[in-house]
Amino acid sequence: MRAAVMTGTGAPRCAEVPEPTPGRPGEELVEVLAVGIHHVTRGHATGLHYSTEGPPPVAGVDGVGRTADGTLKYFVQGPGMPGTLAARTVVDTRRSVTLAADADPVAVAGTMNPAMASWLALRCRVPFTAGQDVLVLGATGASGTAAVQVARHLGARTVVAVGRDRERLAALPALGATRTVPLEEATRPGQVPEVDVVLDLLWGAPATDVLAALLRSAAQRERGLRWVHLGSMAGETAPVPGALLRAARVELVGSGFGSVSAADIVRELPGLADHVTRGTIRLETETVPLEDVAEAWSRAARSRTRVVVTP
Repeated sequence: MRAAVMTGTGAPRCAEVPEPTPGRPGEELVEVLAVGIHHVTRGHATGLHYSTEGPPPVAGVDGVGRTADGTLKYFVQGPGMPGTLAARTVVDTRRSVTLAADADPVAVAGTMNPAMASWLALRCRVPFTAGQDVLVLGATGASGTAAVQVARHLGARTVVAVGRDRERLAALPALGATRTVPLEEATRPGQVPEVDVVLDLLWGAPATDVLAALLRSAAQRERGLRWVHLGSMAGETAPVPGALLRAARVELVGSGFGSVSAADIVRELPGLADHVTRGTIRLETETVPLEDVAEAWSRAARSRTRVVVTP
């Protein structure tokens, strides 16, 4: 069968591989319908993502497929499971969720992974409650755009979107942002309002600068702040001055595979999938055939839409 096989160049190529076969209880073969090329997908495939031990033979960490009885499912692969960028793959039914028969496989494959970061953060990592105020740092990327929608649909009173791309910032009020702030302005005291939670997709120097700007407000220091690190698009390290941690009630936590258990992830999949299939959380997508995966792989890193492969 055809699959996206990893090569020494860091990008996969479409090639023939042996058919996968279920080998353990709870596993089943699915026909793959759609797979998103997300940041996590690329990181796993190259062995650079923190949750993987090395490049797999076939790329792909999640997807949408159809079982032998016609059931439509979204699935996330666990350790040792085959890649999903293939005509067929084997999935663990315990790490999958059944979708509505009329769900759009491309929309689900393009949105679930980027939206999962913020969904798990607010549902599992901090005691978020409806009526709180949220700031999304890195809101103009795919995961950040999804985070704006997730926060709003989980009941945030206000959602402040911070990002570099002013054109993309301008589109976020239609998706739930109540205020938008360009990144360079958000690093200056007084430019962003007080919030309860920050969902940080950037980390690096921007995280340090925005955190400092927020905590220079006496009211923010007394109110307290929960800062959730979700991604490192601006750098893997952020030099946080100790004085900031001593002078304010601030909590820094991370959210991702490991800090959120596999059981919690599986438990949260149906709720998120329901929002995605109904279109209340959505990202723009473009589709490419599996034969063009090599070209799509590099384009996905800079595309404004989610690239979804349809095997």
